[in-house]
Amino acid sequence: MGLCSSCFKGSTEELLTPDVDVRRQQQREAAERRRIEQESRGIKDVDKVRRQQQRAMEQERREQEASRMGGQQPTLKVRGHQRVPSDTKEFHEATKRDALMRLKKDLDHLLETVEDTRKTGVQKEMCGFEALYHRFLQEDGPSVEWDRIEKLPEGAVKDYSTIKSPQEGHIRDMLDKLVVVKLNGGLGTSMGCHGPKSVIPVRSDLTFLDLTVQQIEHLNKKYNANVPLVLMNSFNTDVDTEKVIRKYKGFQVQIYTFNQSCYPRISRDSLLPIAKDFDIENDIEAWYPPGHGDFYQSFQNSGLLKKFIEEGREYCFLSNIDNLGATVDIKILNRLIGDDRQGDKPIEFVMEVTDKTRADVKGGTLINYENKLRLLEIAQVPKEHVDDFKSVKTFKFFNTNNIWARLESIERVLNAKTMNMEIIVNNKTLDNGMRVIQLETAVGAAMKCFDGGIGINVPRSRFLPVKKTSDLLLVMSNLYSLKYGSLVMSPQRMFPTTPLVKLGDNHFSKVKEFLARFANIPDLIELDHLTVSGDVTFGRGVSLRGTVIIIANHGDRIDIPAGAILENKIVSGNMRILDH
Repeated sequence: MGLCSSCFKGSTEELLTPDVDVRRQQQREAAERRRIEQESRGIKDVDKVRRQQQRAMEQERREQEASRMGGQQPTLKVRGHQRVPSDTKEFHEATKRDALMRLKKDLDHLLETVEDTRKTGVQKEMCGFEALYHRFLQEDGPSVEWDRIEKLPEGAVKDYSTIKSPQEGHIRDMLDKLVVVKLNGGLGTSMGCHGPKSVIPVRSDLTFLDLTVQQIEHLNKKYNANVPLVLMNSFNTDVDTEKVIRKYKGFQVQIYTFNQSCYPRISRDSLLPIAKDFDIENDIEAWYPPGHGDFYQSFQNSGLLKKFIEEGREYCFLSNIDNLGATVDIKILNRLIGDDRQGDKPIEFVMEVTDKTRADVKGGTLINYENKLRLLEIAQVPKEHVDDFKSVKTFKFFNTNNIWARLESIERVLNAKTMNMEIIVNNKTLDNGMRVIQLETAVGAAMKCFDGGIGINVPRSRFLPVKKTSDLLLVMSNLYSLKYGSLVMSPQRMFPTTPLVKLGDNHFSKVKEFLARFANIPDLIELDHLTVSGDVTFGRGVSLRGTVIIIANHGDRIDIPAGAILENKIVSGNMRILDH
C-alpha cells in the first residue's frame, strides 16, 4: 500500500531515514509476500524473481556502502500518491491479468444463470472459451515468421493419381472403420434463406442434407456396411436440423448430432462478454459459434469420440456440408487403413488440397514450418508478403477443408492439451452499433498438432462448394448429373474445370431473386466465363458459350430471349421483351 501525504506533517518532500536493519527486514518480507502472491496466481517466472533478488542484493550492498562512508543512511522520497511509470511491457501484462480476472468473474456470473441440467456441459464450454481468451491475451505478433517458412519436403503432398484402389473384398471392412462428419452450423441468411443452410434445395429439389444422406446410404447398401453420419450443429441450426432428420428414419444410415460450443461475444472496448445471462434465445446477438476448429473438443465433450473408438472405428472424414464434391473416397481410405497403407506408423491427419487457380488465391495453403506441415491462412500473412501468398507459382495448392483424422490421435492430443490452433480474431459490428470480437479457430489449423500428417492433391471435382448463387447456377446446370446423391460432371464438357461465374449482388444474391431471373437454367456445357451485372433475365433454352458478359446499366434492363445462343459476346444497354 502506498503512503499518503496527509499522514505526515509538513511537505511531501520530507526525507525519511529508516533504520538499515528494519529496511532489510521490510524488503525480505515484501519479497516473500510477492513470491507467495505470484505462486497463488500460478505465475512462476524464474527469471523475474532472479532479477528482483539481484536488485534487492544490490540495494543492500549500497546501504552497507553508505553506512561505511559516514554512517549516513539512504533517503526515501515520498510523493503522496504519485506512482513511478511502469515499463510498457509490464503495463500490458498487468492489463491482461486484470482482464482475465474480470472475465472469470463475468463467466461465474453467467454460469449462475444456467439451468442445473445444463450446467456441467456449459462449464466445459466456458473452460474452452477461457483458455481461448487467455491465449488471445498472451499471444503477441504474427503466428508465423515469413522467413522461416520452408519448402514442402518431398512426399509431403501425395498425388491422388498415385493412390491405389482397394480390393473389392476389403472395402466393407474399411468402411466399418469410418465416421463421416459434416459441419452443419451455418445459416442460409447470406443467400436470403431462413434456417440451416443444409436445407436449401440445390438440385432436383434436393437439399445439401438430402444429397449427403443419399451418398452414405448408397455406400452402406452397396457394400453392406454401416457408415454413420454425424452432424456438427450450432445453436443456430440444432432445433431445425433435429426436425428435418426425422424424415430419414427409414434410410439405411445412422445419424448422430452434437452441438459445437456457444461462446459469448466480447466487447472491443472492455474486452468482456456482452451477455448478461445464458438466455441465448432472447439475446442471440451476444453469442456465436466459434468456428469449425471447435470440432475436436466439442466432439469429445459430446461422448461420440469415445463411443466410436470403442466401436473399433479408426478415422473420421470431415467436410463442409455445402461442399458437394466432398464425398467418401475409397482410394484415400485405402491409403489410410487398406492395401495402400505404407510404413509402420499410421497417418494421423490428411488435408485434401487441390491446384490453386486465380479464383482461389485467398484460400489457405500448406507450408512446412518448424519441421511440421501446417495450414497457412491469408490472415496470418504479413502485408508485404500477401502477393507472394497469392502467387500460384510459390504456393501451388489450397486447402479444400476436406479432412481425414485418426480418432485415437484426436483423443490423445486433446487429453495431452496440445491442441493449439491459431486464433482468428473476427471483428464485427452488431445492429445496435456495438463493436464486438469473436475468437474463432479453423479445423485445418490442427494439422501441426498431429504426427505423420500429409496432404493429398485431389482432383478439382472434390471441391465444389456452394457459397453464392453463382455456385448454385453451376450445380443446377447441365454441367452435372446426379448419381446416388453425388454430382458427376458431364462427359460432354471438354475440360474438367468449372466455368468462372460472377453474378451481380444487387439482383442475384438471394436465392428467390436468382431463381426468378431464369425461366430455366441455361446450357453451360461450353461456358468458360460468365459475368452478369444489373437487371438481367434469361428466357428458356438459352445457351452460353465461351466468355459472355452481360451488363445492364442503372435504370436499364436486358431480357435474353428464349433460345438465344451467346458465344464470346458482350451484351450491354437496354433490351426488353414484352408479352403480347
